[in-house]
Amino acid sequence: METSEAILEIKNIEVKYHEVILVLKGVSIELDRGGIVALLGANGAGKSTTLKAISGLLKTEDGEVTDGSIEYEGRRIDHDKAANIAKAGIVQVIEGRRIFEHLTVEENLKVGAHLRKTGSVKDGLETVYHYFPRLVEKRNEVAGFVSGGEQQMTVVGRALMTEPKLVLLDEPSMGLAPMLIHEIFNIITKLNKEQKISILLVEQNVKLALNVAPYAYVMETGRIVMDDTSETLSQNEDIKDFYLGMGGKGEKKSFRDVKHYKRRKRWLS
Repeated sequence: METSEAILEIKNIEVKYHEVILVLKGVSIELDRGGIVALLGANGAGKSTTLKAISGLLKTEDGEVTDGSIEYEGRRIDHDKAANIAKAGIVQVIEGRRIFEHLTVEENLKVGAHLRKTGSVKDGLETVYHYFPRLVEKRNEVAGFVSGGEQQMTVVGRALMTEPKLVLLDEPSMGLAPMLIHEIFNIITKLNKEQKISILLVEQNVKLALNVAPYAYVMETGRIVMDDTSETLSQNEDIKDFYLGMGGKGEKKSFRDVKHYKRRKRWLS
């Protein structure tokens, strides 16, 4: 990846919570303008913390970037307020479908409009409904009563209302049926291609993430242990074994086999 095209550069950051708990240890990630990059890893690896470090939401949890830097469009943002980062064009879609349950779907979408710089709220809604036609018929329904997939579409649509340059997507497939996951990821890919929105995707469904993102980073216990093109990673024996649950001959591995898996020395370097 060429640095000159990078919209986001995370350089060797460390993150601490409550000034003492070291969560991220020397993490470096780069995302090109208009690109999609996946951040993979098990629960507790530090993926969500990385996204919150970028969006400024760490501060709400008494966390801070204590070393290294985060640059967005060539400017340091690691000590900026979350509101200023959002105004600059970075929006995080937080894990767990955070909707306003008592508002309608359309009212939820309109919440994102206060960050728009161009065009009307109506223009924004038209764009969202173009990409999420399923929401048109749900627009006047109370968001707390629509399905999980429709709630996920609503929060991604709300992010789209802000006219973002960079979207941080945290586990968009969590708890959704396979058909809905496929639909949502198709829309995310279209948004990237047609709206030129850069996307940093955190996803536990490794196979899905490697299909969507051309480049990926693998995170373990607060460190980046591997990064490469998705094509190369999907053929890597460690990735197959530990994340895709496949043995070297393509046979499915049981959890018992996987949990006894010993990571190779280079993972720990």
